[in-house]
Amino acid sequence: MKVPLTAFLLLFLAFAACKTEKKAKTPESSEGAPGILEKVAMAHGFDRWKDVRELRFTFNVDRDTSHFERSWIWHPPTNEVTLIASGDTITYQRAAVDSTLTQQDAGFINDKYWFLAPFQLIWDQESFTHELAPQAVAPISGAPMQKLTIVYGNAGGYTPGDAYDLYLDENYMVREWTFRRSNKPAPGSDASWEGYTTLEGLQLSTMHQLGGGARLYFTGVEVKTQ
Repeated sequence: MKVPLTAFLLLFLAFAACKTEKKAKTPESSEGAPGILEKVAMAHGFDRWKDVRELRFTFNVDRDTSHFERSWIWHPPTNEVTLIASGDTITYQRAAVDSTLTQQDAGFINDKYWFLAPFQLIWDQESFTHELAPQAVAPISGAPMQKLTIVYGNAGGYTPGDAYDLYLDENYMVREWTFRRSNKPAPGSDASWEGYTTLEGLQLSTMHQLGGGARLYFTGVEVKTQ
């Protein structure tokens, strides 16, 4: 069964959305040593992102008997985005988004965040505060991991004030995360980070197991470089 686009836009914007996008710069460091944000991003291949000219992916969600999907083509150098969903194709420039494109762009921001969250640590770093707990218990596996918590500011973006707990292995790879709406201390929505694939040096997680047997995953992934 195909689920209407608007229904899943509302549902999955509750899980994740980029708040405000800033021009990338080098994260905080101590005496030249890379900070935790840079360590996580670089572990996922951020140093190769500068070569990416086109990224294609399809965002999928399976829940019970329902299936939802929408596909994206993104050209980072020009920030041109193409959405393919429900038989429609829409191409737009993110610098020129107006009220007629708010819903579509919110979908792009949400799906891109799920796909490229380790890189958003660099792109968004002026928009959140962060804290690293060297020892924590991952919510799904129960394994000991590092926990990087980021909390977005209360202004700007589609869902301001939200928090994410990223659980990292010894190589700074994201293995699980928890989304907490409005930075509430109560347990939020947990998801695994697995199914990693390497494309043009990028380490991309293509599978997220959600609660209740649902899963969010990516297909049709293509990376084109210069």
